[in-house]
Amino acid sequence: MSTFFPRTTVGGVSLSRMIIGTNWMLGYSHTSPAADALIRARNCTRESVADIVATFLDRGVDTIMAILHGNEPLAQGVKLAEDRSGKGIIRIETPIINVDDNPAARQEAEAMIAECARNGAVFCLPHHSSVEQLVNKNAKAIVRLPDYLSMIRQHGMIPGLSAHMPELVVFSDLNGYDVETYIQIYNCAGFLMQVEVEYINSLIWGARKPVMTIKPMAAGRVSPFVGLSFSCATLRPCDMITVGCLTPQEAEEDVEIALAALERRQPRLDGRGSPRRTPIMVSGAK
Repeated sequence: MSTFFPRTTVGGVSLSRMIIGTNWMLGYSHTSPAADALIRARNCTRESVADIVATFLDRGVDTIMAILHGNEPLAQGVKLAEDRSGKGIIRIETPIINVDDNPAARQEAEAMIAECARNGAVFCLPHHSSVEQLVNKNAKAIVRLPDYLSMIRQHGMIPGLSAHMPELVVFSDLNGYDVETYIQIYNCAGFLMQVEVEYINSLIWGARKPVMTIKPMAAGRVSPFVGLSFSCATLRPCDMITVGCLTPQEAEEDVEIALAALERRQPRLDGRGSPRRTPIMVSGAK
């Protein structure tokens, strides 16, 4: 049984196959304003963020996906976790950039990309809300994308694409754009996926680059055991799973569940609470 999480290589960089997600630190629940407020109240300090990140680091999960710019408690919490553990975090930035076709917008976009580099990002994947504005389905192209990818390279980072729209993966591979990885929504519930689960599975397996999957638990709509077991069983060895957690305890559980799925064993977890646990619930708990 593994102590540390398995790794893959993206653009020549070794990454943990589990990536630390940040929606459950920043307050993006995909559930309700009340849930958003709960997240922000729980994880509004650098100390609370550091506790979660350090838990992942202890198990070899050393890669984080985030918009660090403008989210100071998050950025400070990541740094605090590094200082506590003596281990480094590989930062994947997903900046929202201005993709308007004029010189001022181009300067604004490059300034944001430069800021990602200053924040220590190793990878820069422009946010899907920006890149999808450039998609021309008729031409099977992502217009002016090479300009932004070149900016990323010039600032010393590895480029990729946040591709919630599955066509971005297809068009990027078709045109040979300079990207080393993709972000793609993938979960057993089909939550927020633009086409059926089976199609996205085929898309991922056909991608020319490793894929960073997100929302494996469909923003809490399926349990970690179900969501992570599905992703681990159906992705390639080069692909990654991005996991968001509210607490350090959730981080511990998610790492154990995913490792168990990859190692084809039962996870070592206590059973969930119940007012009255029946004999089968007690005997089944580990």
